[in-house]
Amino acid sequence: MATLLKLLDNGQCELKDGGARVDAISWDKDGNFEEIKGHEPIVGCSLLVGSITARSFSEQDYWLTTPIIEIVEKTDEYWIFKTNNSTYKLLI
Repeated sequence: MATLLKLLDNGQCELKDGGARVDAISWDKDGNFEEIKGHEPIVGCSLLVGSITARSFSEQDYWLTTPIIEIVEKTDEYWIFKTNNSTYKLLI
């Protein structure tokens, strides 16, 4: 299962979510859902990471990033990527 960490400026990580669901989501020009482009980080897409099925009574069982602007690093174990707001590490 994938785990999404937000990399903080102080060098620490903040757990955002984890699960079997990893979707790269594209948006139309009005900001509405367009399609799922794939299942790994893709520049121009937001990344949704979380549970395939609900695991709590929470309204949200996933984390959705803002659109990815840069893939910083990719290995067999993780991806590091940037959005306009944050830097993330996706453990795979």
